[in-house]
Amino acid sequence: MRFLARLLRSLPLLILSPLFFVLSALGLFGTDILWRLSGRRRLGADTPPDKSAASVVIPNWNGRELLETFLPSVEAALSGNPRNEIVVVDNGSTDGSAAMLAEKFPRVRVLALDRNLGFGGGSNAGFRAAANDIVVLLNNDMRVEPGFLQPLLDGFQDETVFGVSCQIFFSDPAKVREETGLTQAWWEDGALRVRHRADDAIGEIYPCFYAGGGSSAFDRRKFLALGGFDPLLHPFYFEDTDLGFMAWKRGWKVFYEPRSVVYHEHRGTIGRKFRQEQIEAVLKKNAALFCWKNIHEPGRLAAHLVYLWAGSLVSLVFGDANGRPNLAAMGWTFLQLPGAMAARWRARNLAAISDTEAFRRPLGGYFRDRFHPLDPAPAKPRVLFVSPYPILPPAHGGGVFMFQTLRELARLTEVHVVALLDHPDQIPANEELNRICASASFIVRMTGREREVGSITPHAVREFSNPDLDWLLHRQIYTRRSDVLQLEYTPLGQYIGAYDRLAAVLFEHDVYFQSIARGLKHTRGFISSLAARFEYLRALRYELRMLPRSDRVQVCTRENKEYLASFLPKLEPKLVEGQRAGIDTTQYVFPPRGTRQPGTMLFLGSFRHLPNQVALEWFARQVLPHIVAARPDAKLVVIGPDPPPPHAFADCGPAIEFLGFVEDIRPALEQMDVFVCPILHGSGVRVKLLEAFAAGIPVVSTSIGAEGLARVDGEFCRLADEPEAFARRVIEVFDDPAGAAGMARRARTEVGRTGTWPCSPAGCWIAFARSSPKREPQAATTARFRIRINSNRPAPHRSSVVVSGTSEVIGGSSVSATWPNATLSSNSLPLLEMVG
Repeated sequence: MRFLARLLRSLPLLILSPLFFVLSALGLFGTDILWRLSGRRRLGADTPPDKSAASVVIPNWNGRELLETFLPSVEAALSGNPRNEIVVVDNGSTDGSAAMLAEKFPRVRVLALDRNLGFGGGSNAGFRAAANDIVVLLNNDMRVEPGFLQPLLDGFQDETVFGVSCQIFFSDPAKVREETGLTQAWWEDGALRVRHRADDAIGEIYPCFYAGGGSSAFDRRKFLALGGFDPLLHPFYFEDTDLGFMAWKRGWKVFYEPRSVVYHEHRGTIGRKFRQEQIEAVLKKNAALFCWKNIHEPGRLAAHLVYLWAGSLVSLVFGDANGRPNLAAMGWTFLQLPGAMAARWRARNLAAISDTEAFRRPLGGYFRDRFHPLDPAPAKPRVLFVSPYPILPPAHGGGVFMFQTLRELARLTEVHVVALLDHPDQIPANEELNRICASASFIVRMTGREREVGSITPHAVREFSNPDLDWLLHRQIYTRRSDVLQLEYTPLGQYIGAYDRLAAVLFEHDVYFQSIARGLKHTRGFISSLAARFEYLRALRYELRMLPRSDRVQVCTRENKEYLASFLPKLEPKLVEGQRAGIDTTQYVFPPRGTRQPGTMLFLGSFRHLPNQVALEWFARQVLPHIVAARPDAKLVVIGPDPPPPHAFADCGPAIEFLGFVEDIRPALEQMDVFVCPILHGSGVRVKLLEAFAAGIPVVSTSIGAEGLARVDGEFCRLADEPEAFARRVIEVFDDPAGAAGMARRARTEVGRTGTWPCSPAGCWIAFARSSPKREPQAATTARFRIRINSNRPAPHRSSVVVSGTSEVIGGSSVSATWPNATLSSNSLPLLEMVG
């Protein structure tokens, strides 16, 4: 019934909506074509404002009681400087506001208008009348703290700053902070999305998307140069968002200053004068008009128009929803098409950068990359290290890798960690990272996005697609002044940004699409097989598009490197093979011969990892029966978190024992007789094998399980890929303890000998700041590490770093280096690697 009522009520608009869509598209794209033919940018020179005083402009409409309540705090805050002024713009009030101001606030200048021009029109009049270069625009329901003004003035750091926003609290502390002053916006599914962030970790000036119209300071000349608040958006809302985006596109900056604090009685005026449905209607209409005026990239505009029409039809069927258009909003917006076309022309005249770049610059990481000067002589490079999993305790191979790496990076760099945890109980264990690293931040495991059958993004990637994580990374890059973004695991590759100077480095613990491909033959059932093949195609598309955006891609093995290079030959110069950090052999005891428990086998792994699940199933069902037939006393001990339930292998009887997660696996490595690694698919290096080699336990593995570590059967471990052959290798190790011990000694020696395996600086490296025309030449930096120079790729730019004597520096991806007896060409040295 509700649907029928909506349908009947909206039927005329439904019939006309295709016409609205077509005419709107013709009008907006036609404006762009004409502008390209005859338009021109009108960009004047930037000049810094006078910051010695400010004008506070307060638009008012029938807000006498609000002015009486909140204006005294503003007067008190401005009283220290006689050049400060307060201008109340009275929008044709009928409640005696002007008379009250003349009587009770004689020092306040009143600009009385004969009619209500709305918030935007009244504000524009106040800006034109203001006497100072800095204008603070306040709502009439805003109370300010005594020291709110000076941080705003200080925020105008140079001639490119357009506005500075206050930090906003509600007068009622019990209310949820729907607005904070820390604004964020992004483009999603053909529409602008806007929100306020509450982030107590930000204590200094920080970039934001727009400065709120009722709680911010503006450069008066820049405000008027952009045309002020656009009457297109009358009567209220989106005027400040529109100006903020225009300012970023003009090449200016907008900041949030948390030390400037104000208190807002939310919607003190609008909420009393307009019904909620009226407010929502204006929001929907102005959200569309914002796009019609400001979105100039054809792809974005086309996506928006489709979203506007399709979203309206969805609202017709399912009812209205916040942030989604409806037919009424589409029709109202269409009525303003001529005004939108004129505003679009003006906006194009004032735009110096693209929509995409304007969406990026307000984010902390991009802002640092674009605008912050790089430290010419950092004592240590600053690295932001991001893990999608808990690092402590190292319950899986990746955790071991990451923990060993962090210990080394902490010696050589200033490393800050962001780690995702599965549940809050893991926070105490991971707090240990604060002792090792400069800082550690955690997000308790997020749900990510739901599985979507039709999505072209792999599920493993969607699982870690989270706006809060994205925000945290940008915040940490900005506040920690990061030089390098080190991302662990393929799914985090989605957070590689389009940075000009910051280095984005990805460590692929395994090649995801290769791992899926290897597992296809082990997938059971038609539906599961079909889903796995679709995931493979999604992973292939994602990985091959994502990897080239990284400045370096580290892989575990030569096989991984060759596999990726076969798909992307141009990626090869960015690929680095070999373990970044391996195993500290001094932490593992090599027990004497004869001390191991005869006939015992050890399988180790996290059973959240599908290859471990498949491996255990294969070994228990197809290999173990052959072993038990020859050695009835044989026993498999399984260690690892989230093991399968005991009844899953009840038919194996006492031949399998599940111990679950253990804090320290070294005692088991010292006591068991054989380590089995029956991995059938996956990619990368099995850290469990490195640990087994270090502990001197003889190993039997599949070829894939030992990939990158052992290639010859019997050299460092026994190799077999068929069930009966694998069982024979295990039995041979049981029956020949002397030969097995010799093989284990060779493996231990190799782990200790090979430079890339032990946990030493030789495995730790950093690609430090990609070459860019914007990068400033860097002075020499003294550091206690040596540098390996990668000369495989020509550098496109000639930014330079000087390296002299025996103290070396990392300073740019194009390098000039002076040694005692050699000079290195800046054209042939694209990247420096820290190698210990």
